[in-house]
Parts: sequence; structure tokens; C-alpha cells
Amino acid sequence: MTVRLRGHHLLCLLTFVGEGYTPSFTRNYVEIAKRLSAGEAVTVVDGPDDICAPMLCDAGAHCRDESITRRDSLALASVSDILDRQIVPGSVLVLDADRLRRLRSAFVEGKTAAACAECEWAGLCSRVAGGGFTDVLVHAAEDLCLLREEV
Repeated sequence: MTVRLRGHHLLCLLTFVGEGYTPSFTRNYVEIAKRLSAGEAVTVVDGPDDICAPMLCDAGAHCRDESITRRDSLALASVSDILDRQIVPGSVLVLDADRLRRLRSAFVEGKTAAACAECEWAGLCSRVAGGGFTDVLVHAAEDLCLLREEV
């Protein structure tokens, strides 16, 4: 089984600390973070994904807005450049320690800024990145083993 993610959620997950639009959205996202941290693969999709699912019944959900679709395209271009691999809908990847490190470093360096422009969560994401990503909920499975050994 894989987690279905749209383009910009490949960036959002880098700084996810358990905050979201609604309690059901946040609970769902926390469960997805656990799956990703356990090493479950990602399948990139075009449009609403597993993270969007709790919002899709809301008439005001922005998941299908043109601005979000544009954000997905910008994010996929950024992620492709960072990972040196074309990432498009249908691509499958595992967010291992190296990929997460590369993506987070690029986020800090501003290489994903175009995809994050106009996002209401940009301030929170910048604070999380500025704090060294210490409270994020998505970790590579091998990182979790190291964290357990350090405790």
C-alpha cells in the first residue's frame, strides 16, 4: 500500500508538527505521518490526495482550486530538481533519510519558496525549519531507530 500525495504535500510534510485546518484533518495527517515514517511509499497524484480526504466534503475546501493545482506544479518542479529525478503524478518514492534531508535542506535554502508562496501555513513552516525541524512528525524509519537509541 502507498500514501497518495499531491505535489505540494511533498513539501508540507517536511514541516508538519501536528497542526491543521480541523481536528479530523489533523488526526488524519498524523496517521499519514506515522505511515510515512514507517517507510510506506508515496504515490504522487494529480489533485486531492490522502491528506485532503477529510476536507473534501466541505463546500469551501480549497483542494480543487486552481491556485492549489499551480502550487502542486511548482512543488513537483522543485522536488524534481532537488532529488535529481523527474517527479510527476504516478511517480512512486520512499521518503528515506537522504531524501528528507535533501528536501529539508532545500526548504531552508529557499529552493522551494515559489511553491510555498501565498500559503497560509508559510509562517509556521518557516518557524519549524528555523528551529531545525525538531518537532516534525515525519521522519525516515532509520532516523526513528537512531532517535530511540539516543534516548
